[in-house]
Amino acid sequence: MEQVAMFKLDEKETWRRVEERLESARLYKQFGFIRRESKITPSYSPRFHGNTFAISKPSEDIAIWNVDREEQLQREYEQVIKAVSRLSHIQRQIVEKRYLQDEDVTDIYVYTDLHMSERNYYYAKAKALYRLAFALRLETYEDAT
Repeated sequence: MEQVAMFKLDEKETWRRVEERLESARLYKQFGFIRRESKITPSYSPRFHGNTFAISKPSEDIAIWNVDREEQLQREYEQVIKAVSRLSHIQRQIVEKRYLQDEDVTDIYVYTDLHMSERNYYYAKAKALYRLAFALRLETYEDAT
């Protein structure tokens, strides 16, 4: 009988995706949503393709994109805040200070501010980010092939 192979977590990609989502949440909290605007002046450029008979509606496309993107960012921000609130106290402090504050701070600032050793800080940070990855469904797995 063949043994079932477990999926192996791609740690680097998972870590990158969680940090990217946290950075996106921080920027949304800090700046809000910046809407796209349509161009008023025409840009003349040669178009080398056949007729597609598609009607271009740039103002409508931009309006739809603005509404959809704002809803998506709001939903992602709320998911991040909800997931962070469910972490343990020290993990929540690490994530909030390192990723969700208004200014970009370094790890050394955070672990000295929290009166932690470097080793304990990185252990708690790794646990927090992996818990967030699973809570936000951002984990990625390596191919088994």
